[in-house]
Formats: sequence, structure tokens, C-alpha cells
Amino acid sequence: MRGPQVRFCERRGGATCRAYSTDAPESSAAAGGGRWSAKRKVSVVLELLRGADLESTSRKYRVTAATLTEWRDRFLAGGETGLKSREADVEDEERRRLKSVVASVSVENELLREKIARMENGRPLAFWKSKP
Repeated sequence: MRGPQVRFCERRGGATCRAYSTDAPESSAAAGGGRWSAKRKVSVVLELLRGADLESTSRKYRVTAATLTEWRDRFLAGGETGLKSREADVEDEERRRLKSVVASVSVENELLREKIARMENGRPLAFWKSKP
């Protein structure tokens, strides 16, 4: 088992901060460095849910146990939300109601535009006299 990884931060011009490891260079996928795609997170979370030890998984992917726990909790919360059909039905009903309101307002606006056009065609516009 390796000791803790030591990282140094070096500032250049106050804008750039780079981390250097004292360990041998490894690929960022194996080291857990950089951004994690949703697909990679899901695979790690599923590994945890299938019974993998949190600490060993944390060391394996070089991600803190707190981060793994957060990913697992968010994953489970999303699954719970997906199983709640009543809330989705309420949201769909509200969406349908609002679409109906927008449709009725659009029809009323179109009718008013037609009425205005008919009224303007029936009477001429005011005549303006040009000033000499």
C-alpha cells in the first residue's frame, strides 16, 4: 500500500495554479483526476451499491469517501424521484393547463387583430396637412 499522495501548488503570475504529484505519473482516468463524466460516476456508484467497500473504492479511484457518498446519495435521490409517478402527473397537469391558457390568449389576440384591421379598413386615417 502506498503512502498518501503529496501535491504541491505553484503560483505563476497569480493566475495559474498547477498541482504536481510526487508519485509516478498515471493516466487521469485511473487517478481520478479531472472531471468525471456522468457515466463514470454511475459505474462507480453501482459498484458501491453492489457491495464494494467505500474506503477501498475511494482509494481505487482516488476520490474522497465524502465525494463517493455524495454521488451515491444524489443517485438514489434521482431514482426515488423517477419512481414518484404522482408528482409527475401533477406537473403534467399544470403544464397542460398553462398551455391551454396560452392557447386561449393567442386566439383572443388574433381575433382582436382581425377586429382592429376591419375597423381601420372601414374608416380612413386622419389627413395631415404639410406645413409650408
